[in-house]
Amino acid sequence: MAGFRNIRASVTTAALAGALAWPLCAAAQDTPLSALSVLSQPVAQPLSAIDWLDRGRGLAAPAFPEGALRLPPQGLAPLAEPPVVNSAQSPDVTVTPLEQAGLDAVGLLPSAVSGLPLSLWQGSLTADLADLISQPGRLGLPAIQGLLYTLLLAEADAPPDAGRDSLLLQARVDALMRLGAVEPAQALLERAGPENPALFSRWFDATMLTGAEDTACAALMRAPHLSPSYGAQVFCSARRGDWDGAMLMLDTARALDAMPETEADLLARFMDPELLEDTPLPRAPVRPSPLVFRLYEALGEPLITAPLPRAFAVADLRDTAGWRAQIEAAERLASSGALAPNRLLGLYSERKPAASGGVWDRVEAVQRFDAAIRSGDAGAVGASLPVVWAAMGAADLGVAFASLYSPALERIALAGSADQLSYRIALLGPDYEAAAIARGDRHPDMAFATAVARGQADRMQPEGPLQAAIREGFAATTPPPAQVELLRAQRLGEAILQTIRMIQRATEGELVDLAGGLATLRAVGLEDTARRAALQLILMGPRS
Repeated sequence: MAGFRNIRASVTTAALAGALAWPLCAAAQDTPLSALSVLSQPVAQPLSAIDWLDRGRGLAAPAFPEGALRLPPQGLAPLAEPPVVNSAQSPDVTVTPLEQAGLDAVGLLPSAVSGLPLSLWQGSLTADLADLISQPGRLGLPAIQGLLYTLLLAEADAPPDAGRDSLLLQARVDALMRLGAVEPAQALLERAGPENPALFSRWFDATMLTGAEDTACAALMRAPHLSPSYGAQVFCSARRGDWDGAMLMLDTARALDAMPETEADLLARFMDPELLEDTPLPRAPVRPSPLVFRLYEALGEPLITAPLPRAFAVADLRDTAGWRAQIEAAERLASSGALAPNRLLGLYSERKPAASGGVWDRVEAVQRFDAAIRSGDAGAVGASLPVVWAAMGAADLGVAFASLYSPALERIALAGSADQLSYRIALLGPDYEAAAIARGDRHPDMAFATAVARGQADRMQPEGPLQAAIREGFAATTPPPAQVELLRAQRLGEAILQTIRMIQRATEGELVDLAGGLATLRAVGLEDTARRAALQLILMGPRS
């Protein structure tokens, strides 16, 4: 297993820098702590998860801002504990070897960066955590998506019942893949060392999509017992030049009926392009494996990624794809937080669109607005802003646009409806509180959003059920009882995962848990995430 140990010891800077590049946890000022010691003293402000991936470890962080919420004593009072011992008899002790539970503890973000304690999972059962992480759902608010990424990538001690199966790590990797964050998933597995078949299978799939399959194949040749399938063994043997061995293995798998016929047909053509050259390729399955996806590409008939799971869009970011395919893939990944807005902007700016309609109209709108911003011409900015905002909103990229341009917009004096739109964008950007303090009084029609940005929502008279739920969440002094019990039991990670689901339901129109979700975020030190989530709900509405 020396090869895997080498991989674990040398996760490349390029792999980390390429993995998600914008704030995963849009809570740059948030500092979640252990459940029972909530912000008892100023602590270092964590970097966003992806800032660390971009810049590396060891960066200094400013102090946590004053005014962070602390749970009142009645909220999480210390439990009445029995005497330490009541006899001299030796207690039963359960011992778990470190090597059994170690892989579930692996992460890309150390505690000093994520702001999450190492005891994040300590009071929870592995199966409960894996179930919460594995629950499918629509995309959440960008602020909540960012929090989820931070949880998935954080280093933390494994749950007490963790074993060799690495169920928690598997669930985290699967969640990253669903969101399209293939590069971080691959880096996480390389940090752990894919030393069992379940982890190796996920690593192999990730490399098929990122173009790093040669690394996975070299590892598989050194440890063939980790092979996820006959197909992977045949493919890697062929890639390594062992054509006779690959063909023998393929024939054996076919004889044993141990390989899907479509995959076997594609592998046969891959090894002998002249085989059945006059017959069409088999019809692609609705949900191809990453290996089958790469085989169609290698045979000159690449599959369209739009109808496939989001992870497949990563393959279209490579230079082998056309410009339009790259842009559409980047938009799809940026909408889930799996791609940096700057990378998307780089693709938008690559060249002039040669057509119109659809994605090309969005490219033209961004280029026109970017040129106006660079010129500093308030008239040009005011004219182009509504067009580009509508275009980006249609692609579910409003918050990504705000993260790119709200600081520059704040430096340009606009008037009328353009100024109102600029303020709305500023409230969705990274400096929402400063914008609310400086400009909020000029926009009485957005008074409630301004109050949320200033941390004063509890003082406002709400209009409608959404504002009422948000006000209730910011006025609450403790989380809901169920969340309090989780926090008392030192199940912080589980409490945050449940809170993510509570707020997710609000994006689908179910507001019953929104107040409790916001109250929980604030109680554990995630004030910034709570404000951003509330602002995104107010200003953008439910996500499609």
